[in-house]
Amino acid sequence: MTVSAQPVVMAFEPEGIEVPISAILPVKQLPASIKTSRKYVQIAASIAEVGIIEPPVVARGADGSGVFLLVDGYIRIEILKDLGASSVTCLVAIDDEAFTYNKRISRLATVQEHKMILRAVERGVSEERIAKALDVNVENIRMKRKLLDGICPEVAELLKDKHCPLNTFHALRKMKAMRQVEAVELMIAMNNYTVPYAEALLAATSTADLVSPAKKKEIKGLSAEQVERMQSEMASLQRKVKLIEGSYGPDQLKLVVACRYIETLLGNPKLARYLTQHHRDILKEFQQIVDVTIRQPASAHAEELEDA
Repeated sequence: MTVSAQPVVMAFEPEGIEVPISAILPVKQLPASIKTSRKYVQIAASIAEVGIIEPPVVARGADGSGVFLLVDGYIRIEILKDLGASSVTCLVAIDDEAFTYNKRISRLATVQEHKMILRAVERGVSEERIAKALDVNVENIRMKRKLLDGICPEVAELLKDKHCPLNTFHALRKMKAMRQVEAVELMIAMNNYTVPYAEALLAATSTADLVSPAKKKEIKGLSAEQVERMQSEMASLQRKVKLIEGSYGPDQLKLVVACRYIETLLGNPKLARYLTQHHRDILKEFQQIVDVTIRQPASAHAEELEDA
């Protein structure tokens, strides 16, 4: 069977255009408190220092009157109004659906932010100007610039799309390369990148795996025996995580196939009637299995789409 290729439809007009701000019609009202928020202050500082980086997105009004519907960029437009700007360069979307632009935005990962700061510094932008544009302390920019100092390349690759606090890297930096990789693999498996978890992994690290064993601090409230036991339990946990990772995919596939088969069985009226009359407890268990593994995730996904 041959499938005809569908043409790719452009989401935007090929060129951005200069649009009078007075002709841009917001389709929702920003809360009055937005101007005191941290996000508003940071964006305002960035616009004042380097201008608009990401153009607002608008859609042409259906009546052809020259009015544009604002799809994305409410805060940017509000700031430009406060600054007295009369027009702004916009991207023109083919349709006016804001879901496409707002619901799937990914926050900048910590490692990617570090790389962007490095690139800006290499091109001659001072740390002070970057800090001013982001409305943060210059020391914060310096910490982010040195983020991967002492971090092995394998860890940088594992964390390239993760959102980790700066102090998580500070804890990892105290470990040797192999232990860094082990610790980050545990973080990924647990989906936990917090500073307390990183410090717990550091505390459970043997002195042989530390960069400076002599600087290892005693943990308040724990004896040497308790620390040693925690290290042993952490090593055991790591082995178990590895074993689970190896079998998780096939096990999940078998579970889904089995649940689909049970769902098919329950869809048979004769079998359902028989189970109701003679094996009500088994029928109840089958229904719970199907609800938990198939129907609930599907309904949760449907609710997410409705919220969008």
